[in-house]
Amino acid sequence: MNGLRGRIDHFNRLQHRYEEIQDLWLLSLDEEDPSLEKEIARETEGLDKELGELQLMVLLSGPYDRHNAILTLHAGAGGTDAQDWVEMMLRMYSRWAEKRGYQVEITDLQSGEEAGLKSATLLVSGENAFGYLKSERGVHRLVRISPFDASGRRHTSFAAVEVLPEMEDEVEVEIDQNDLRIDTYRSGGAGGQHVNKTDSAVRITHLPTGIVVQCQNERSQQMNRILAMKILRSRLFEHQRRQQEEAMAELRGEQPEIAWGSQIRSYTFNPFSLIKDHRTGVEVGNVQGVMDGDIDPFISAYLQQQAAQ
Repeated sequence: MNGLRGRIDHFNRLQHRYEEIQDLWLLSLDEEDPSLEKEIARETEGLDKELGELQLMVLLSGPYDRHNAILTLHAGAGGTDAQDWVEMMLRMYSRWAEKRGYQVEITDLQSGEEAGLKSATLLVSGENAFGYLKSERGVHRLVRISPFDASGRRHTSFAAVEVLPEMEDEVEVEIDQNDLRIDTYRSGGAGGQHVNKTDSAVRITHLPTGIVVQCQNERSQQMNRILAMKILRSRLFEHQRRQQEEAMAELRGEQPEIAWGSQIRSYTFNPFSLIKDHRTGVEVGNVQGVMDGDIDPFISAYLQQQAAQ
């Protein structure tokens, strides 16, 4: 209900802003003031941008779209370049979330041997975080001149993105405590602001499924354990959902999708600058802008495509 009320309030604000621009336009016709034309153009551009935001919000109709998002990045083929790619993507998604006013909490980092990260997990908190970020699930491919190649050759590397909704406590996911193995260890990783060097890290293994979650960013073992259980709940929910989908696909004679092979987007830094989404065909030439978090064109196109199906 709160989400619906928020959209109605947003619409009413836009309607009021439109009426103000209309009044300003009528005033400019009477006074023939060039400065008013510039103000009208500026206000119209702002209104158009806000309208696009509202249209995007309307597309978020999934049962968990309003939830927070748990986003996990994994380095794939490409060695050190792939691990560096994970760190670059972590920055990209963090910048995107910050621009939207979302809270970002890094719950786990696994450092690479030479540079970058083997994996990273972050909790993105804010309304519709999962609804937007679900568009990022899949494999992301990077082509560039490798900074780790002394010969300056072009390398291709891959990273996989997993996005889950943070499940609220009322969602029924049965977790038998006897099915859990809980280990504690000393926090490690990239250091700096992300990781506290304490003995508080927690790793939880769900023995029946083999699902492993770990958290090391909180200062206390208890807080890391609570957060790890939240992530485990979400991953078990997703595991159950996938099992149901695969069972239905088998009954229909369909081949289940292999997530790791579903390359969704290519980021080409060299020999030319272009980022292309292979699902929607959207292309963006401003590579630096995208890496600074400007990924809304890809998100918008994906949501519109899904709504049209």
